[in-house]
Amino acid sequence: MPHVATRIQRVPGLSRFGWLMALYAENHDLLQRLFEPGDMAPGCYVSRIGDGLDVRLDVLERHAYTSELRLSYGLSDPVTGQPDPSAYLRLYRDARQVEATHCYVGRRWQDVIGMYPPAKRVVGHRLRMNTFLGKWLHYLAERGHGVATLAFEGPLPPHDAQRSGTVHR
Repeated sequence: MPHVATRIQRVPGLSRFGWLMALYAENHDLLQRLFEPGDMAPGCYVSRIGDGLDVRLDVLERHAYTSELRLSYGLSDPVTGQPDPSAYLRLYRDARQVEATHCYVGRRWQDVIGMYPPAKRVVGHRLRMNTFLGKWLHYLAERGHGVATLAFEGPLPPHDAQRSGTVHR
């Protein structure tokens, strides 16, 4: 039987890190289309569509190229008093990316992945958080939230403004 050489065609793969960076870019586009937060001044903004479940976008800090945001519903955790669920976001205006630095859905990141997780676990956690953010932004757009339903509510309460400096990766 004659020998037939087969060619294996390799398709370039996307690394987990590459996938994460793509999520950041996609989430930037979604958030930008939804609320256009790039030029917002620090303060509290609320989107109301009449369903009783208001969406709150807090602009915690604004820097030369980045903004620190918190996206949440008008609900609070009965134990901590913190907005629940919420996602802390870092908007990189120059790089056109949005990173969910951490999400609070009843638990802190330390409770989910531990205090000193290996890099693979951190990347996996970031993938899950930013996938969640993308799905949440799609859902908010489908429900009718957007620039037209967003209104400035006023400055952040002092305790929220002080906490803004504690938003870390």
